[in-house]
Amino acid sequence: MLRPEHPPEENDMLNQNRSAGFLRRNRHLLYIMPWLIGFLIFQAAPMLYSLICGFTDFSLFRGVTQTGVMNYTRIFTDSETLRSIGLTLKFAFLSVPLKICAALLCAALLAKQLRGIRIFRTLYYLPSILGGSVAASVLWKAMFRDHGVVNAMLSALHLPVHSWLAEPHSAMWVIILLRVWEFGSPMLMLLAALQQIPQEYSDAAALDGAGKLRTFFSVKLPMISPVLYYNLMLGFCAAMQEFNAPFVITEGGPRGATTLFSLLLYRSAFTANEMGYACAMAWVLFLLSASVSAGFMLLRRRFVYDPDGEAAA
Repeated sequence: MLRPEHPPEENDMLNQNRSAGFLRRNRHLLYIMPWLIGFLIFQAAPMLYSLICGFTDFSLFRGVTQTGVMNYTRIFTDSETLRSIGLTLKFAFLSVPLKICAALLCAALLAKQLRGIRIFRTLYYLPSILGGSVAASVLWKAMFRDHGVVNAMLSALHLPVHSWLAEPHSAMWVIILLRVWEFGSPMLMLLAALQQIPQEYSDAAALDGAGKLRTFFSVKLPMISPVLYYNLMLGFCAAMQEFNAPFVITEGGPRGATTLFSLLLYRSAFTANEMGYACAMAWVLFLLSASVSAGFMLLRRRFVYDPDGEAAA
């Protein structure tokens, strides 16, 4: 009869030592475990399930029917969906550059060390805290309605009033203006970047005869281009997923002029009860946002200042 190499007590001690050694070597895994469990349960698993549902005719009342790529084919052949994609791109390409320009202008003005300048920095930053909330969208809707504050001010100045939310063109601009109003966050980042530029660069440009505008565009702007580019990329990704403002202010109207892709996705899921189609739309939206991010990353070398010597094109 074979005898064990070690008594049971020694085996238990060896196992405990191995376990303790494993925990010491992989202690970092314990620190990320709460986040990892939450990510797997609340993000990774729902994303995987939505990917599967995107290939089905899934409904809360009719059950599940396999459809293959029919949902994705429908996305790129349905006129309403294609129009919403076009409106989303239009919204992104109008709102984000205007927002970044407003942030850059205010950052340049607030970079000066003047008395009371911190008060203005706080006031300009506040809209970025309030603008993304539903309450701000409700306030915006009240301001631009037919008898709102904006028309009241125009009437007081003897200027023609306008039905801002009833006309397709102006309704889109109302939503764009709300998002431009939230320029506080990029403004703070650009302000911090401007304040980190050594004064010697501006002094050298002045000695070469450059004025303030030439110094800003030829010296300061290239040096803050990494921060500028980062805010542009984040802004485009957020604009592609815009939902709150058109949902609260216009409900997608008038005549579908503000039905952005996220709003149409919401309607497909919770109004038309086409969960499978909505899941496919969500993945198309994810791929569009990922494509925008990838495009920005690929073009980064051309437009971002190189600290090793060369400026962006």
